[in-house]
Amino acid sequence: MVFEGLSFGARGMKCGEVVFNTSMTGYQEILTDPSYHEQIITMTYPLIGNYGTNKDDRESRKVFAAGFIVKENCDYPSNWRNKESLAEFLKANNVIGLEGIDTRQLVRHIRTAGAMRGIISSTELDIKKLAKILSKYPGLVGRDIVKDVTAGKPYIWDEGAADVLTGLEHKPPKKFNVAAFDYGIKRNILRLLCSYGCNVKVVPAKTSAEEVLAQRPDGVFLSNGPGDPAAVSYAIETVRYLLGKVPIFGICLGHQILALALGGRTYKLKFGHRGANHPVKNLRTGKIEITCQNHGFCVDMDSLIGKKVESTHLNLNDGTNEGIACRKIKAFSVQYHPEASPGPHDSSYLFETFISLMSTGSL
Repeated sequence: MVFEGLSFGARGMKCGEVVFNTSMTGYQEILTDPSYHEQIITMTYPLIGNYGTNKDDRESRKVFAAGFIVKENCDYPSNWRNKESLAEFLKANNVIGLEGIDTRQLVRHIRTAGAMRGIISSTELDIKKLAKILSKYPGLVGRDIVKDVTAGKPYIWDEGAADVLTGLEHKPPKKFNVAAFDYGIKRNILRLLCSYGCNVKVVPAKTSAEEVLAQRPDGVFLSNGPGDPAAVSYAIETVRYLLGKVPIFGICLGHQILALALGGRTYKLKFGHRGANHPVKNLRTGKIEITCQNHGFCVDMDSLIGKKVESTHLNLNDGTNEGIACRKIKAFSVQYHPEASPGPHDSSYLFETFISLMSTGSL
């Protein structure tokens, strides 16, 4: 299919996987989430950009999305925190924007046919030439793209979650040392770990288990990230070695890597879960959480039967797995994003669960 509209932001041409996000707000956090590396994001909400952008809402060092598609881009933002418009932000970060298309039609197409490879261009407009270029794009399955987004070297994170009105950070005394694997980590995860009393050292994705254990951490965190988890073989082997030696908490890609390290399998969803309004049931408490999600792969729970792994959370839209816990090993993970940013805070208790696991050894 071909969609023609108006370009905004940077000029250029880029291939990626075309996906959609159902959030009403939070576009800057979405654009700077490394999990969207090599993805062209379509926003289902019709008006995007009305509150502009600012330096505090970045979730990483840059924009990782391959392109951004909206029904209508607001070029006259109004918000006390605004520093530059969405168009200016995209241009400064070399990201191509497209507006004025029927995003409902595009989303219906993705829901019917599944997420697929796409190309966005504001320079080359010949359809046959664009199709030829796109035919050479390999897509995401079977590729390790974590290596493109992870940190180049270890670093210490010491910034807590801040009150948006006062700017004051919540930084209690540090009680735990946490090694956080960066598969494409979001900053709000690091802020919350710090605000829960953790000394946080972020390590690159290829850091060995021996290097991590030499730091004598109280816990290990496995972050979110982009692409096919099965292709990140080095991370799976590292986590497999760490199992039973140190408490582990994983989010999103970290959840999938933990499952693979436990001997399970993952598979690609038809069009994935992306948005800030996905209902998830906590199977332990029976409560429903409205969650923030961004993933295109899922854990196959049937592959973990007999592995002493408990399913703890369930997606109420399609019944897929959203969380696991090990009955005897100190490890648990969730598929969604309890740190939100953007999204509701229903699931922030999971950071308390990690603290409890490190302090008492029980989930």
